[in-house]
Amino acid sequence: MPQAFTLDLNDKPEYQRLLPGSPQTCGMKSGKVHLEPNKSVGKHNTEQREEMIIVLSGTGRAVVEEQSFDVKKGRVVYIPPDSEHDIINTGSEPLIYIFCVSPVTM
Repeated sequence: MPQAFTLDLNDKPEYQRLLPGSPQTCGMKSGKVHLEPNKSVGKHNTEQREEMIIVLSGTGRAVVEEQSFDVKKGRVVYIPPDSEHDIINTGSEPLIYIFCVSPVTM
């Protein structure tokens, strides 16, 4: 059984793994993403996981299947299972966000 713990976010301009999944968690994974201006993470699929993105700073666009959403500091994006998506930095500053993915258990 996983144990409770804390960790600190760093200020480095790079990806930071937060939760790597089992055995540290029951399946949840997360990380902090630092995306430079005019860059994207690239299209990928959530498969049998759902995902939440919490924007900490910057501006950008979340493209989920056929939908497109503006993202900015304080905005949360939910991405359902089996959804192709991409995050794009459309601003002039780094887009920094935390993602959390969890297996679907229905």
